[in-house]
Amino acid sequence: MYTIQQVAKMTHIPATTLRYYDKEGLLPFLERRESGYRAFSDVDLAMLQVLQCLKATGMSISEMKQFSQWVQEGDSSLKERYDLFVRRKEAVERQIAELQKSLEVINHKCDYYRRAVEAGTEKHMMGKDTLPYADEFLHGGDGK
Repeated sequence: MYTIQQVAKMTHIPATTLRYYDKEGLLPFLERRESGYRAFSDVDLAMLQVLQCLKATGMSISEMKQFSQWVQEGDSSLKERYDLFVRRKEAVERQIAELQKSLEVINHKCDYYRRAVEAGTEKHMMGKDTLPYADEFLHGGDGK
């Protein structure tokens, strides 16, 4: 069992956030010692890892709370949890695709400005700077 300070140090999650997660019911199996202090188990640490993953994907606290409730319900909520992760996966894949496009534009502009710096001007490149995905951007994603 771990104290809140130990968990905060191990996970780099502030103790205030850990207390908030507990208050919101996101750690359904978290126990308390006789002194009233929280006692984190390895199961709680695994749950924190999942919660941090979900948070990083943009999931709201209320959605994470729903997930925690399903975990507490046990096997009767397996399908709901599976569906949640499938939806999360699809959302993350869309985010990655958008970020990949942004990275391509940034790489293009890095190359553009590297060449301009080397030439000491960008005048000779004006009008020749076609950005990746320009048609998609100009035509609302349909490329037409």
